[in-house]
Amino acid sequence: MVSQTPRLAVAGIEKGFPGIKALDGVSFDVRPGEVHGLLGENGAGKSTMLNVLSGVLKANAGEIRVDGQRLDLHRPGDARAAGIAMIHQELQHIPALTVAQNLYLGRPLKAAGGLLVARRAQEARAREILADLDPTIDPARPIHELKVAQQQIVEIARALLYEAKIIAMDEPTSSLTPSEFESLAALIERLRQEGVSIIYVSHKMDEVFRVCQRATILRDGRFIATVDLAETSEAEVVSRMVGRDIQHERHVSHATATPALRVESLGDGRMIRDASFTLHRGEVLGLAGLVGSGRTELLRLVAGIDRARSGRIQVNGQAHTFRSPREAIAAGIGLVPEERKKDGIVRDRSVASNIALPSMRRFSRMGLIRRRVLRQEATDLMQQMNLRPPNVDRAIGQFSGGNQQKAIIGRWLAADVDILLFDEPTRGIDIGAKSEIYDLIEKLAAQGKAILVVSSELPEILRLSDRVMVMREGQIAATLAGAEITEANIAAHAIPQSKRRGRSLAAEPA
Repeated sequence: MVSQTPRLAVAGIEKGFPGIKALDGVSFDVRPGEVHGLLGENGAGKSTMLNVLSGVLKANAGEIRVDGQRLDLHRPGDARAAGIAMIHQELQHIPALTVAQNLYLGRPLKAAGGLLVARRAQEARAREILADLDPTIDPARPIHELKVAQQQIVEIARALLYEAKIIAMDEPTSSLTPSEFESLAALIERLRQEGVSIIYVSHKMDEVFRVCQRATILRDGRFIATVDLAETSEAEVVSRMVGRDIQHERHVSHATATPALRVESLGDGRMIRDASFTLHRGEVLGLAGLVGSGRTELLRLVAGIDRARSGRIQVNGQAHTFRSPREAIAAGIGLVPEERKKDGIVRDRSVASNIALPSMRRFSRMGLIRRRVLRQEATDLMQQMNLRPPNVDRAIGQFSGGNQQKAIIGRWLAADVDILLFDEPTRGIDIGAKSEIYDLIEKLAAQGKAILVVSSELPEILRLSDRVMVMREGQIAATLAGAEITEANIAAHAIPQSKRRGRSLAAEPA
């Protein structure tokens, strides 16, 4: 049974930056052996709160207590000494070092004499810690060779190594498959049963309701409520997060009979084999499948990023052989990539500059950029998409993921492409921005754009798609339409025959 005595008590925390009050009197508590959600849209103050708790930022006012003892946090080491550990969305490790070396990063065990690192002792202790979490992880193995889910387990092991009483997890499943989430959820439950308190930050409401007992909701840096999730609906939580009711509208088809894109027997000589499909104007075509099934690789071929070794592509009836993304863009194809920060934006450039990237000639004359024209078009586009804050001159890296995604979509509207490829369009985006992205996709389809959407979230595929293609081992295994589009059907086609025996289809990722 969960104790009612707070393991962590946060009272009246305030934190400001020039022109911004990121936290405005936030108070909440976390009990021993509790998984406590910290929820809110991007910009609500969640990351700032975690940075205050982990000693990265110093609060301007308020107090933090652990087991009744008031803390004075000046640096991360103070938080660690108090039993607070932070697991960041961007995992903190050095790829070339071993698992054991990463576990002891910054605090190595020393051999007799204190000059040399006791590597064998480190590996032995690491093996003891990992035995309870994932005994298949070899402490002597370079950490970059592990799966992302295993790298995350190493982060949890580091927290336990330093006897953390409170572990804060920031978007821990952003790079995990559904089956890997199940493993993480089981591990979180074990830690909870052992009395460890966990602060869980996620935009995925199904996960929050699955692993958390209570949740604190922030909006615009202010405390809104702490709720018992067993007695609260998802709709109520979302409404409190965004300050309004989110309308979960059903998909309305705008598909026509006019082909925009034909792909015939496309292959890359490695992963993709004999892929053929047709995408129509006004259609949203979903692309589902297991991670590693070839979904992203297929989009890269169509977008001209990778060279096709066989087959052909037709755009509006004209055959193309794309040798570069530039040629695909010229044909009217735009890609919204999965790795937004890595492949989609130039972080230090303005929103307006990022929008202009594929169509710079439109905004230049005699080699000079017409900045006024560019700024005006970017402003008009971002007003339509509700960019927040509405400042197209601001560096795009300073915006939330949802607003960055709006700018990338705006880029292709400025380039006037006819075919849009979305790869995981709402990954890492809060629930309010996710609803806005869905609305944008629907509006683009209504305008006659042809849209291909890759998503690992089955509810998203079902919400958006007119038809659904399912990939399996580099091939299109099935194309579903109408009543055929169900989670069970998608899973049945996504799982290779060799993996089906003894497995529940509903438990497999798609």
